[in-house]
Amino acid sequence: MCENDDVMRDAKSNRTCTIICRLTPGEYQQLEKKFKASTCRKLSEFVRKRLFDRPYVTTYRNASLDDFMSEMMKLRTELNALGNNFNQAVKKLHTLNQIPEFKHWLITHEQDKQKLFGKMDVIKDSINKIADKWLL
Repeated sequence: MCENDDVMRDAKSNRTCTIICRLTPGEYQQLEKKFKASTCRKLSEFVRKRLFDRPYVTTYRNASLDDFMSEMMKLRTELNALGNNFNQAVKKLHTLNQIPEFKHWLITHEQDKQKLFGKMDVIKDSINKIADKWLL
């Protein structure tokens, strides 16, 4: 029940009325699947649009692009970690006073550099694979 019977006033009105609807787990999964396929940010927004027959936009996902983006996010995380290690090594270099510490830093730096270049090669290979798929 609601204090204000004018349900479809302007869009900026405060929504004070609630509806309680019980769903089975299967029904809720179907609703959530349709909601996630839409561009609506909140489930309540999606339900209101469906309830009042308002148009809503569904998204189309490109599986190969999703795979590419997932791989790029993993690589970005690894590159960020390598970059942080490299920055810490450079900061350490500025505080060194003794030559043995400097030699250790050079060895560590070379190892980090090799890891970085290896990850860069992985990124290049991933980009080339995706480009080959798209160009076919």
